[in-house]
Amino acid sequence: MKSFSDSYKAAGVDVTAGYKAVELMKQHVARTMTSGVLDGIGGFGGLFELDLTGIKKPVLVSGTDGVGTKIKIAFTMDKHDTVGIDCVAMCVNDIICCGARPQFFLDYIACGRNIPEKIASIVSGVADGCVQAGCALIGGETAEHPGLMPEDEYDLAGFSVGVVDKDKILKPDSQKAGDVLIAIKSSGVHSNGFSLVRKVFAINEQNLARHYSELGTTLGNVLLTPTRIYVKAVMELLDKVNVKSISHITGGGFYENIPRSLPKGISAKIERNAVQVLPIFDLIAKSGNIPERDMFNTFNMGVGMVVCVDKADADKAVEAISAAGEEAYVLGELCDSDEGVIIC
Repeated sequence: MKSFSDSYKAAGVDVTAGYKAVELMKQHVARTMTSGVLDGIGGFGGLFELDLTGIKKPVLVSGTDGVGTKIKIAFTMDKHDTVGIDCVAMCVNDIICCGARPQFFLDYIACGRNIPEKIASIVSGVADGCVQAGCALIGGETAEHPGLMPEDEYDLAGFSVGVVDKDKILKPDSQKAGDVLIAIKSSGVHSNGFSLVRKVFAINEQNLARHYSELGTTLGNVLLTPTRIYVKAVMELLDKVNVKSISHITGGGFYENIPRSLPKGISAKIERNAVQVLPIFDLIAKSGNIPERDMFNTFNMGVGMVVCVDKADADKAVEAISAAGEEAYVLGELCDSDEGVIIC
């Protein structure tokens, strides 16, 4: 007998909408399948067989995150097929910082009302992100929460698991004064600082549709640009260069994230003029009258990742990152100091 409950539907939960959403998302999930996947979606757990070829001491690395209040931009624009990329990016970009390769991803969507087509659109973005990251979408959950959140709203979170050889885990303690910091460019605001962004621009449909000459498009298009996924570039970089540390520039900007990858007594000295600040950040600062210190302590400012290598490897690292399709440049160097981050 097919599962159905009139009583549950009257309470606000339509289980048949959930079944339809699953059917619609299957085509997107199928695009992410890798050789490690042992079963399709629908079971109580996602099954994945690790390929440990060449890995002597496997260590699992996990990361979890959401999209934050950027999701309000998707609501206002009624565009839901990109935030899934953000969700994947925020997880996989974290776990690659220790040298791990992402293996699989699971998502969680909570919604006021399950509209199958909207849920499938969200999952299509998740699948896009998984394809970019080279990991499989092996499961997830969609939960209908009537009365807890508005019918037309949802929240999205997820987590990813990767694997790295214990002997190849990046060791920040090997860093020393004179090592070079390399920036990998971001695609925009990514998925952090949107509470401030929404306050600065008083976000509504009209404001998001406004065209800015300095952006070359509408504000909404720029703000909804998905977070860049750096898995391919970082994996290729690790194969070619001795990388000492990697920092994912997320919430807290430069001042919070770079020190997470620094040993005691070492600071990052960044040349302010070297930072290739994207136009959206200049617009945010100007529109909100935000001090530069606060900007660098909130946003990525155009730098999605910061990689530390020996000075002798700097050119080779930039070349490897560029060959993998990302833009990179020298940002600064390490110095003997306890300040954490010095922007000068």
